[in-house]
Amino acid sequence: MSPDVPPQGLRGRILGGGTEPDPRFTLANERTFLSWIRTSLALLAGGVAVEALTQQVFEPQVRTALAAVLLVLGALLAAGAFTRWLRIERSLRHKRPLPLPLIAPLLGVGAAMISVVLIIALVQG
Repeated sequence: MSPDVPPQGLRGRILGGGTEPDPRFTLANERTFLSWIRTSLALLAGGVAVEALTQQVFEPQVRTALAAVLLVLGALLAAGAFTRWLRIERSLRHKRPLPLPLIAPLLGVGAAMISVVLIIALVQG
């Protein structure tokens, strides 16, 4: 597709029109998306592992809370990764400034919540 021709059909509706950006930027955006997805999958695996493998380590309520936070954080991160990819792709196509990374604070807050639960569990245990 020529860089001067705006995309049509489903592609145009999803990407919001505009012109094709430099492929290097699109591919970099895709690599970043995949990095967020890998992080999301690690959090999901961690949630499953906490629930399955830590019966001897944590009380049931603590174990369930940790697993739930990890699973919810992983799901939110996956959804946020797609939203971020799409917003950046649209910004590139319309030559607008890149949007703020809203999923980075989400990950930071989630990690802080997990840390607090772990600290409380360790102090009480």
